[in-house]
Amino acid sequence: MSLSQRLARDTRELLAPAVICPTYDRDKQKVGIVHFGIGAFHRAHQAMYTDAAMNAGDSDWSIVGVSLRSPDVRNQLEPQNGLYTLVERSTSEKNICLIGAVKSILVAPENPQAIIDALVSPDVHIVSFTITEKGYCRSTQGDLNLDAADISNDLDKSQPPRTIYGFLARAFLQRKRLAHGGLTLMSCDNLAHNGKQLAHLLLQFIERFDHSLVEWFKANCTCPSTMVDRIVPATTDDNREEVLSDIGLRDEAVVLTESFCQWVVEDRFAGPRPRWEVGGAQFVTNVEPYEMAKLRMLNGAHSALAYLGLSQGYIFVHEAIADRAIRTVIEKIMRVEAAASLPDSEIDTNAYADALLIRFENTALAHRLSQIAMDGSQKIPQRWLQSLAINEAAGKECPATLSALAAWITYVRGDTHEVNDPMAAQLALLWKEQGRNEIVTALFGSEGLFRTCWVASDNAQKFLTDLLPA
Repeated sequence: MSLSQRLARDTRELLAPAVICPTYDRDKQKVGIVHFGIGAFHRAHQAMYTDAAMNAGDSDWSIVGVSLRSPDVRNQLEPQNGLYTLVERSTSEKNICLIGAVKSILVAPENPQAIIDALVSPDVHIVSFTITEKGYCRSTQGDLNLDAADISNDLDKSQPPRTIYGFLARAFLQRKRLAHGGLTLMSCDNLAHNGKQLAHLLLQFIERFDHSLVEWFKANCTCPSTMVDRIVPATTDDNREEVLSDIGLRDEAVVLTESFCQWVVEDRFAGPRPRWEVGGAQFVTNVEPYEMAKLRMLNGAHSALAYLGLSQGYIFVHEAIADRAIRTVIEKIMRVEAAASLPDSEIDTNAYADALLIRFENTALAHRLSQIAMDGSQKIPQRWLQSLAINEAAGKECPATLSALAAWITYVRGDTHEVNDPMAAQLALLWKEQGRNEIVTALFGSEGLFRTCWVASDNAQKFLTDLLPA
């Protein structure tokens, strides 16, 4: 056996014995799920849960993945017949599984009609999304940004769609005409009340696209909220070389992750669903307590680590959390400021913070701070600003969260690095126009860019300004 052989249907039998492989017949599985955003997180999370369900005998839940922009993941997976390995690593152990849930991948600019056809199939019951916060095309007020070029394009029925809204609306028309029934539409992104937000944005789109769809959508489709949690660093070439020696085959689509994984789902489906509970998913009536704890404690701490860590020259999460000064800020954000903003629940926030710190310290995961720092303008409203608003209304100060926010404000100036953010140009222009003394007011004042999320008090504005570099 040559070590240069690539993982595929015809070579899977050559995998090292330690690799845990699917027991179901992939070729006999129908497609039951269309997933938008077939990146590493989906493959380490929802695809893994779906694979576990099919391994338990729950048939016909194969996934068609959709990439709205880049063909990169398709190019990785197509030569491998959709197969890839999932490597779970902690400081003390490593487990490798072969995942077979992904049937095929479609790239939107190449064949938009194939995506619509997949969505219309009567075998498909669930459409899920990991398109990141910016993929929802929201305005700063939380509505659909109707001025966005892609939304304007998708409202024109003569043009091929570019966003989830355009694809879904066209599929809804056909499903309605063919009486194929509704769909469960499931956001798995880090948005507060992600199901409600998705429903709100979709309704705003279809009201303008074809008003006749509004009542059909309300009667036939559901948008359950979800909370997803797993740390999934970007895969490097060094990772691929390491996995090659572990499994005996070359896997261009390998995904590395931590051993921890959590999925909490609102039990509100328009039709059948996989038995994801086989893999450990929780089905609940109210996702909000889990969602808020994760957004404000885990995600809020992650963003703080990113901007504070990058400012000190660190590259990885485990490096930043090892810095005593940064760790002190992170612990205060989680245990005091974020915890105080959460709704009453049975969650033990101190125990949750303890578990998160252990995960951050995992040296087996090379989780880059720059990866977390991406798209900060889309993340800070739910990770920090909501917590700041709640605490401020209760008369509580949040110096740790404000310190992290000041690091973000400094970061988006972009003097020494490229800022990967959909609002990068706008934020850089604000810095240029307002300067150090007025940038905080321009962002968080009563007329500021983020005023609908949080209006900073005079004391908070001064605190933030004092932390900014000259």
